[in-house]
Amino acid sequence: MKMLKILSLSFCLFSFTLTAQIKEKKLDRLIENTLETFDVPGISVGIVKEGKVIYAKGHGVRSLSNNKDMNENTLVGVASNSKGFTCFALAILVDEGKLDWDDKVRKHIPEFKMPEDFVTEEFTVRDLVTHRSGLSLGAGDLMFFPEGGDFTIDDVLANVSKLEPESSFRSEFKYNNNMFIIAGEVIHRASGLTWEEFIEERILQPVEMKNSKAAYSRVTDKSNIIDAHTRTEGEVIQIPHDWSDLANPAGGIMSNVTDMLTWAEFLMNDAVTKNGERILSEEQMHELWQLQTPLPVSKNNSYDTHFSGYSLGWFVSDVKGGYKQVTHTGGLLGTVTQFTLIPELDLGIVVLTNQMIGSAFSTITNTVKDSYLGYKDRNWLEKYGKRNSDWIAKNDSIKNAVYQQVEKFSSSDKVLNANQITGTYKDAWLGKFHITEEGKNLKITSERNPELTAELLPYNTTTYVAKWKNRSFDADVFVLFSLDEHGKAHSATMKYIAPITDFSFDFGDLYLKRAKE
Repeated sequence: MKMLKILSLSFCLFSFTLTAQIKEKKLDRLIENTLETFDVPGISVGIVKEGKVIYAKGHGVRSLSNNKDMNENTLVGVASNSKGFTCFALAILVDEGKLDWDDKVRKHIPEFKMPEDFVTEEFTVRDLVTHRSGLSLGAGDLMFFPEGGDFTIDDVLANVSKLEPESSFRSEFKYNNNMFIIAGEVIHRASGLTWEEFIEERILQPVEMKNSKAAYSRVTDKSNIIDAHTRTEGEVIQIPHDWSDLANPAGGIMSNVTDMLTWAEFLMNDAVTKNGERILSEEQMHELWQLQTPLPVSKNNSYDTHFSGYSLGWFVSDVKGGYKQVTHTGGLLGTVTQFTLIPELDLGIVVLTNQMIGSAFSTITNTVKDSYLGYKDRNWLEKYGKRNSDWIAKNDSIKNAVYQQVEKFSSSDKVLNANQITGTYKDAWLGKFHITEEGKNLKITSERNPELTAELLPYNTTTYVAKWKNRSFDADVFVLFSLDEHGKAHSATMKYIAPITDFSFDFGDLYLKRAKE
């Protein structure tokens, strides 16, 4: 009996710990310190617990240009947190009998084609949204990233077959946005609505996400919306919004903390709205959070996690003794976001920012999550702050060394003559690039996306550095030329200068071959 009382007492203490709430003032201070530590202009944070919103605030400013306060209703591009909506839309169509998760993609899009014939025939709707295509991380993202290109869904469908596989089909997790773009086209063809129309009419409106839109281009009232910001050459600056409508199914939704908390509550209420309307069957809601593509878990991880993977539009794992965690992050140029659910604790956490640094949202999410899971204060701000400063210093040192070499080599007599590399080059899927001479300078420009324009600077005899005109990209690359027997370049490849480069700048997937003159 004594042992039973001890166990009961322990259980009660453990339960109390799990339901403890981080104090509002402490969270306020944490967010303010996070803004300062990571040089983020604005952050909005929301927490929903047991059906009640217990925190919904903005901190800092929505834009450095106007210094207006960030608040819980400030619109932010949630980026890849849109993927959960795309999969929810597919699940609705499964409920309606208009498609099945294991339908072959070619049943709905006959012209769909992957690099290998076997994969083309076997590729399913489920494969589109589980990152197991065999293509490399971010493969083909330059068709929509950065904004400014002229690519269409027809181009995406034609070009994915020209991308080089990195692994065998269904063998590895390789995050890919273009497969979600194609999933959006499946929704279009199965429903007769555009992806944007379907998301707004069938999800956002009935769920009562009143201020959210399926795309930046569909936001008519921009009176309370962020501007994007990024660190460029040592300084945080405001940059233009950057997202192509082509990629909306992968990351286009605009929302705010208030609406995203409504989304969180709706999902944890088994897809039943506040008005009692069921939008998705229990069976399909359950299916959405089932692990599809496994991910490795380190032996010593921060949340006692044993299993992790990707489900249908979500990362799923176990945390702290077996609680299911459902989460996703999102990133655009100048914006990053995080959405986290622990359904068994009826807990949802939303963090939206207007600066592209994930350490900021991780600091806040982990601290809030820890307070409910019973972990003692682990000072995520200090850990991530040091990690981030070390990461920036490492990348800056790499870039500085490269440009020191450029300055040193520019006066060398081993620099190629301009006529050895000028001309037109063509990549199989991204199209033509033109290398031209302007005065004493060389320039490379993408024909299909003029935003991809860079100065070419000599690094060594056959390698140049492409210094992009838009410095917010933070994605300068080496351009490695291969010469023929006459010393004239016949092809070129690209390679990141520094690992900080966003994976969606998939320059490493390009093979530029000199076009016939």
